[in-house]
Amino acid sequence: MSLAGAPDPLPRVREPEVMDTADEAADYDAMDHAAVNATFCDDLLRLRSSPGPTARTPTARPRWVLDLGTGTARIPIALCARDPHVKIVGTELADHMLARAAENVARAGLEDRILLRKTDAKRAPEGHFTAPDGGPFDVVCSNSVVHHLPEPGAALAAWWAGVAPGALLFVRDLTRPRSEDELAALVALHAGAPPERVSLASFERQVGLFRASLRASLRVDEVRAILAPLGVRPEAAQATSDRHFTLAVERPR
Repeated sequence: MSLAGAPDPLPRVREPEVMDTADEAADYDAMDHAAVNATFCDDLLRLRSSPGPTARTPTARPRWVLDLGTGTARIPIALCARDPHVKIVGTELADHMLARAAENVARAGLEDRILLRKTDAKRAPEGHFTAPDGGPFDVVCSNSVVHHLPEPGAALAAWWAGVAPGALLFVRDLTRPRSEDELAALVALHAGAPPERVSLASFERQVGLFRASLRASLRVDEVRAILAPLGVRPEAAQATSDRHFTLAVERPR
């Protein structure tokens, strides 16, 4: 139902939580996320661009970032390319995604800065997320994961509970359109043109994934409703593109 009580013309339709076939991992990795990944990394680092209250030893110690649902590790690789000091733990539940992520990290020569772990992103530890050095993560982030989760509210609550005082929670995901026409327009605008015939089947699967992801995503008002009982101000979640929302909030000390 919509907030006004009328039927929602485009209700949320859940997507499979885990994409775990070799073809799905390959199709996902082949999708052109370069621009949105670059924006994600730039926006995150802008909030942590200089040593601040979350940097434990800013002159000598790297910042630790936890990437929940890292997929094929494109975000960690892009972060490392932008910040020579950052180190990242990427978690992923799907084995084929993790295998592809390990290949990408090795190809980038970043095995010493990106650690991969098979972990269910929905489950937060008792207490705060702990970095490999024993301290808290300075940033807990997630990109395009929330729409995969069957209970996104429970996951966001768990993530927020795991964020240490002074650390940043930075979550970006798709937002669900308001109508079938709006959905079709977004797919037409952002899916790109069909490639050569040899890769047409993969392209069509990618377009299908994008369409399904838009249907499975939350709207900003739905995210804000989740944040309210967590004590997070609603303005922490904002629409940041024609198809994305961003949640950026630092836990008070």
